[in-house]
Amino acid sequence: MKTCALVVFLKEEHIQAEAIREQHVHVFRQKAEQELTVFLTKGLEAQQLTVQDANRASVFQFTVCEDMDCCQVGGQSFLVTIGKLSLLLQFKTRGDEDAERGQAASRRHPTVFETRTENAPTQCYQFHSCLSLQQSLLQDYLRTATYQRAILANDADFRDKVVLDVCCGSGILSFFAAQAGASKVYAVDSSPMAKYTKILVQSNHLSERIRVLDREVRQVNCPDMVDVIVSEPMGYMLLNERLMGNFLYARKWLKPNGLMFPSYGDIHLAPFTDEQLYFEHYAQASFWQQRSFYGVSLSALHSAAVDEFFRQPIVDTFDVHILMARSVKHCINFMEAKEEDLHRVEIPFVFTLLQSGLVHGFAFWFDVAYRGSKSTVWLSTAPTEPLTRWAQIRCLLQTPLFAKLGQTLSGTVLLAANKKQSYDIHITATVDQSGFRSGNILDLKNPFFRSFLSPVLNVRILN
Repeated sequence: MKTCALVVFLKEEHIQAEAIREQHVHVFRQKAEQELTVFLTKGLEAQQLTVQDANRASVFQFTVCEDMDCCQVGGQSFLVTIGKLSLLLQFKTRGDEDAERGQAASRRHPTVFETRTENAPTQCYQFHSCLSLQQSLLQDYLRTATYQRAILANDADFRDKVVLDVCCGSGILSFFAAQAGASKVYAVDSSPMAKYTKILVQSNHLSERIRVLDREVRQVNCPDMVDVIVSEPMGYMLLNERLMGNFLYARKWLKPNGLMFPSYGDIHLAPFTDEQLYFEHYAQASFWQQRSFYGVSLSALHSAAVDEFFRQPIVDTFDVHILMARSVKHCINFMEAKEEDLHRVEIPFVFTLLQSGLVHGFAFWFDVAYRGSKSTVWLSTAPTEPLTRWAQIRCLLQTPLFAKLGQTLSGTVLLAANKKQSYDIHITATVDQSGFRSGNILDLKNPFFRSFLSPVLNVRILN
């Protein structure tokens, strides 16, 4: 296996072991702006690491063992200390390596600090390809069982039909389609997980019916027009990660009168009151109120810290009794919606309050429907239903609003797509009778996961 990395020579000394385990690692030496090759060969009790320049001349050697000082820094970097020398190694993805090859030889390699992650889908793919994550997804009983029930309950829509599985992951939906009698299933996924999906297909003796296409949805050439498209394009608040765009794009291969599973989705929102949550979130910034932190006053940043924490949507679950009104919903028909319709999703609301109190924010959840010729099956992430990996989302207002029973709360939620494969959430709300107004702007890409959630729900999807 080959990997790329940047190596930066540092003076700092820190760390702990387990870091470098690749057997052939190409490294780029930032200091000299020349390519280095690192060969890691196994020893009986230790491993010898030899750093060579482009002419295969040895630069230095050191032994990698369990006792060496080494630690992980971020998602793909490791800091290694050998005597007084410290190396910062940032390992790169295969996609990064291909991009480097395509650049002019004279162009310098970006440093670890210049590398951006917002537009690096390969990082997301690597994360999604982890078998541990796929295991968590498969073990979400409500998610997995609902998909199987929706497909098998509408077996007539799949029997002897051609199916396209968009961003297939482990391929579980492809297997369900095969169980329902599909004659051919095209499972599309460009992540490294595709190689494991191929293994599962082969080991289950379905190679003649399920074909894994290891390409981006927008780059693949589907061999046939299809009768059904299946996918799991839902993120937090339904639209996070913007996987829905690939799902809608795949309609170009859907036959007239074909089906999409899921068929449509509803985003629900309702005002809530939760004083404990509000002050718990506010208290996170109390660190920045210190006036003598190692002799330094941090208090000048307290206000900025509060603003930053309040930009985080909260992923958790809650008792429905905190909801102050019946939810309103925004419907998206996946058979008709265009990709550009999802660039700006505006949800106006008018709530008649069912109780008096402080409105601390708005709660969000979603439902999706799988509409077949025999039955329609629903998957709901509502707080009244069993907990799923999506949980619910709560967005706090900057300032709570007081309202009385019977008064109306009106305003707008705007989901504006951003460059981080997610959305900025713009909320404005007014108590009509008093004129009191509040709002907030939140970053759906950077949610706050409350600690009592299960490990499945605490997995952060990076794009």
